Amino acid sequence: MPDRAATQLPNLWDDAHAAKLDEPGLLLYRSNLLGSDLRITNFGGGNTSAKVASLDPLDKKPATVLWVKGSGGDIGSMKLDGFSTLYLDKLLGLKAIYRGIAHEDEMVALFNHCTFNLNPRATSIDTSLHAFVPHVHVDHVHADAVIAIAASANAEELTKRVFGGKLGFLPWQRPGFDLGLKLGEMATKHPEYIGVVLGGHGLFTWAATSKASYETTLSIIDEAAAWLAANAKQPPFEGERVAAASRAKRREVAARLMPLIRGKISGGERKVGHFTDAPVVLEFVNSKALAALAPLGTSCPDHFLRTKIRPLTLDYDPAADNLEAVAASLDERLAAYRADYAGYYQRCKKPNSPAMRDPNAVIYLVPGVGMFSFAKDKATARVAAEFYVNAINVMRGASGVSTYVGLPEQEAFDIEYWLLEEAKLQRMPKAKSLAGRIAYITGGAGGIGFATALRLLEEGACVVLADIDEKALEERVGVAAKRFGKDAAVGVKLDVTNESAVIASLTECALAYGGVDIVVSNAGIASAAAIEDTSLALWLKNMDILATGYFLVAREAFRLLLRQNFGGSVIFVASKNGLVASPGASAYCAAKASEIHLARCLALEGAPHGVRVNTVNPDAVLRGSKIWAGEWREQRAASNRVSEDELEEVYRKRSMLKLSVLPEDVAEAIYFFASDLSAKSTGNVLNVDAGNAQAFPR
Repeated sequence: MPDRAATQLPNLWDDAHAAKLDEPGLLLYRSNLLGSDLRITNFGGGNTSAKVASLDPLDKKPATVLWVKGSGGDIGSMKLDGFSTLYLDKLLGLKAIYRGIAHEDEMVALFNHCTFNLNPRATSIDTSLHAFVPHVHVDHVHADAVIAIAASANAEELTKRVFGGKLGFLPWQRPGFDLGLKLGEMATKHPEYIGVVLGGHGLFTWAATSKASYETTLSIIDEAAAWLAANAKQPPFEGERVAAASRAKRREVAARLMPLIRGKISGGERKVGHFTDAPVVLEFVNSKALAALAPLGTSCPDHFLRTKIRPLTLDYDPAADNLEAVAASLDERLAAYRADYAGYYQRCKKPNSPAMRDPNAVIYLVPGVGMFSFAKDKATARVAAEFYVNAINVMRGASGVSTYVGLPEQEAFDIEYWLLEEAKLQRMPKAKSLAGRIAYITGGAGGIGFATALRLLEEGACVVLADIDEKALEERVGVAAKRFGKDAAVGVKLDVTNESAVIASLTECALAYGGVDIVVSNAGIASAAAIEDTSLALWLKNMDILATGYFLVAREAFRLLLRQNFGGSVIFVASKNGLVASPGASAYCAAKASEIHLARCLALEGAPHGVRVNTVNPDAVLRGSKIWAGEWREQRAASNRVSEDELEEVYRKRSMLKLSVLPEDVAEAIYFFASDLSAKSTGNVLNVDAGNAQAFPR
């Protein structure tokens, strides 16, 4: 076992914890540890296995069962149900009926006939690579340090030099049954090997115990990283060509460009963006080697599948600050990329290839600024960026000690348009109604605001919650993350009466997700006072929040929506009181009426651009409401001569339908206007008040 005294990767193995686990449990423990560090393997990349002695449920006789990560999933977060289980003897028996590399894909379907104990987990294409290695525990990871060696022009020679005969080397070959045979044969013929480097791809290691397998994997990665660090040419990427812009300038450029790009690439499917200006990204995009390395694309197939054949580099010059010129050239640059992608498809396609997919780039590199990535949802966009960071690390390592070699074009195509990969895509569930859409909600931490957020999140949207209450905002974002994942929602502190804060909050929306599609103006207050008791301060407070605040949010949202140039939906949450005059609340009623009329004006302005503007009018939404939690509730209870606890019942009985109005009811109306269900509706008012004849719009 290599010496780990000076390891770069921490050994997280806990013997006390491991002692409580059975073999499948140890496999899961090892897998989660390996997947917890992106230096070891990327999200969703790599796989692990163990050959476990079991009792056959049919005849109760001993059987050796291969536990191996199934198709999809991530070893860092998977559970036991993420493993496929297969009879090892049946898998080995498939060798006898294998008809050669031209027919290797048909073997994947036969894996199902080897399933142990009716396990429904779909098998991975890498199953044979684990099955045919004659060792109990096997790990396959995509460590940047090892791939840097594997993606070098002299990869085999470097493997021998770095690892001193402990590892074998297999040239690049698409993963599958045939590569499994070659890997198994090499491991059998060379008992001295503790693993194999796959050219351009990654690392396989093995050992007799789960702990030893884990430590072997870490040791090999450490050894590769240490050797690269000691032997790499300096400076990386031939040094700096341009200096990074300031952080403020980087964010300004990103917030300007991302909505423009998003609008131009979302014709067939709405995209969500991700921005990173991490030091590793800036080092690459600012370098002299960018122009030569970026067009080569990635080497590891997992990297390539997430990031496409190559990135698109934009000609931004931070010294000249030519942002307007870059923006003006986007149509031309995007068209050129699409044409290049179509040419790649035509050169490489086969008679049975699937139809050409979206020809737009996934990764956008901007010197001085950083990297944008766009995908069907935020998590996919973020992960694509992480994969390209892995690719940058590989390029740095390989070009530092040799010449970096990307995946050959035909091999890349055969991975991207692999019929097995296409079948996996076809099994994906139908997209939800708001997939790829970005919602921005003011008053997002309140009852109606958060109910709306949850409703839109359920339909696949990303959500920016804007609210003045930081503590409530943090709690709400935490709830959303727990239910829908860490990428689903972000929080922005916002006082809607502060012009610069409103502008900044929409900038944060663009930086977080790439733009906006749905804008819900919902921040509010309520007040009651006879006209003679209404102070100027109270009047102005209502107007500032309920009229000026709605104006400021709408104006900035329109600027962002028009920059994207593919429509959108703006929804005002007004009130029954915007249509019905109420005594003792003149400031509130007047401000709410202004919201409704502002929405009608904006519907006229937005229509030529496909921006719809509609209003939802709730009434007496008491539960979960901040407005109804304080003085307003006391005032309304006093006005109706009932206790505060009886107030909701008063409003229920007052309604025509004798029903209470809940935040979820209002959220449903907002969803209607946000979705394509109302694609032909603008300038409308929808009451959610359980029936109030005075409030009938007319």
